[in-house]
Amino acid sequence: MKHQIYIIGEVGQAHEGSLSLAHSYINALAQSGANAAKFQVHIAEAESSIYEDFRVKMPYLSGSRFDYWKAMEFSRDEWVGLKMHCEKVGLDFLASPFSLAAVELLTDIGVSAFKIGSGEVDNLLMLDKIAATGKPVILSSGLSSWAELDQAVAFLQSRKVIVSVLQCTTAYPTKPHQWGMNVLHEMGLRYKVPVGYSDHSGDVFACLAAAAIGARILEFHITFDKRMSNPDASSSLTLRQAATLIAGIRSIETALNFPVDKDANAVFSRLKSMFGKSLAVNRDLRKGERIQCSDLETKKPAGFGLAVTRYQEVLGKTLARDIAQWEFLTENHLDHA
Repeated sequence: MKHQIYIIGEVGQAHEGSLSLAHSYINALAQSGANAAKFQVHIAEAESSIYEDFRVKMPYLSGSRFDYWKAMEFSRDEWVGLKMHCEKVGLDFLASPFSLAAVELLTDIGVSAFKIGSGEVDNLLMLDKIAATGKPVILSSGLSSWAELDQAVAFLQSRKVIVSVLQCTTAYPTKPHQWGMNVLHEMGLRYKVPVGYSDHSGDVFACLAAAAIGARILEFHITFDKRMSNPDASSSLTLRQAATLIAGIRSIETALNFPVDKDANAVFSRLKSMFGKSLAVNRDLRKGERIQCSDLETKKPAGFGLAVTRYQEVLGKTLARDIAQWEFLTENHLDHA
């Protein structure tokens, strides 16, 4: 089976509440070669409360976390417009719901698949509602233990949902010692489902590493500039980084799809001859002398003298005739009597 890597550009909150900016991210991701644009659907009244704290300090922001989520909202018609824009430019429209109301909205407008943020993995009520839609689910594992993931995967699979699982570390930005690349292999063995990596490192290396070891899905956050005020900006990729990353992923994908047979060397026969070596001698030798290892040299190309691999066979052999310095050593030079 061909190794196909599904690449998701996570817009998340990078639009900072601007519909125009959200549409701009769709264009940027399409130009970069991603497969999908992923959004987060926040409905403040259904999701949050006055007791919710900020994950990180938000510059220039007054008000509560609830107010922030309110500012991140789009109307149903605006979400429809974003989805249609994705389809127009060849991207799948994916989204993470953070409330049951958000699941209903996304179901209504026809989302391609649901991405479950790691904070929602144990939200079985939400998973139950999503399972009823029949849409594929991608689970992110950043805040989850094995037991919590086991529960979520089993819960969804019991309802015949197509599930994928992403290794993710909830650290912004994620440092190399936190990537957890070893987890991808274990996830694949444990769940027998496509596995991948959700990145918050702010650079291209983690996703490239994951692609090289078999990730089938890769997700990264996108931002127009790391100096933007959204909370994920420092752990996101710029457009230039995204383009570099995707080009690298596609190259790795090609490499994985074309295994090389090290025994299929016929195509290199001319080069092997050009760069190969034949046995020669490094001094004038007379008929009757015995060949010593110190008398031998190896010279290009192959095929003009005895093969270098036979050097041990000629050691101690008597010369049947004279041979000049730097001349190729052949069977005719050896006394076989």
